[in-house]
Amino acid sequence: MKDFKKSRFVSEVSDITMNMYHQGWDERNGGNISYLIDEEDIRKYFRKDKYIKDIELGFTADPICRNKYYLVTGTGKYFKNIKKDPLTNLGLIKIDSNGHTAHLLWGYIGGGKMTSEFPAHLMSHAERLKVNPKNRVIMHTHPTYTICMGACLPTDEILFTRTLWKTNTEAVVVFPEGVGVLPCMICGTEEIGRATAEKMKSHRLVTWTNHGIYGAGESIDEAFGLIETVEKTAIIYMLTLDHAVNVIPDEVIIGLAKLWNLKMMPGIIEEK
Repeated sequence: MKDFKKSRFVSEVSDITMNMYHQGWDERNGGNISYLIDEEDIRKYFRKDKYIKDIELGFTADPICRNKYYLVTGTGKYFKNIKKDPLTNLGLIKIDSNGHTAHLLWGYIGGGKMTSEFPAHLMSHAERLKVNPKNRVIMHTHPTYTICMGACLPTDEILFTRTLWKTNTEAVVVFPEGVGVLPCMICGTEEIGRATAEKMKSHRLVTWTNHGIYGAGESIDEAFGLIETVEKTAIIYMLTLDHAVNVIPDEVIIGLAKLWNLKMMPGIIEEK
């Protein structure tokens, strides 16, 4: 059997977490990622499931997430350490059929377990899979200017999305469905997990005011690219705050949507 440590899944998570750390988005143990891996890929590395230990979830996983495998960053672990020591900082788990337990197959050496934000991850996986069965990644990080922008605007996703769209022409093209916005809440709880998952029914991006952002995608690149585009746009907005003379006209945003055949989030830009 192949060595899972050398798999493309571990490599992708190791590379992107180091990238995010160097961006300055994931201080200390900030940020977390979960990566749904298909069973046919798992069988290239594990002939059959041999569990190291069981970890109670503390909530009931949606049936759509059960009997599935996830590569998940560990609680209290630093992104900067994942590449050099994935076995300690990552874990491969399988959610059992009753939705209450995670079986550990690989990783979390030294007694680790999934990120404390795993409720938000698994609930978000559930909602995105219902929308898009190809969704595989949930990514949470603390991009600096996105947090700044959220602190400067009311917690209004219509206003937040409109501001992004009016600042950078890439914004409406990359996330035409807009960005969901949550107020400041206690992180690591089932409550914020459910609130995030509710937004994930219609958005691939959800900001947590004063905290960070969640992105979902079919791949590591897609989830990161969504967040990267929000952050680039937030940088432009914050650097021009109260000084911008030129903002993108509504008709240009509408034109971009028509050009790329995009279904835009309603209530933000209305065609006249």
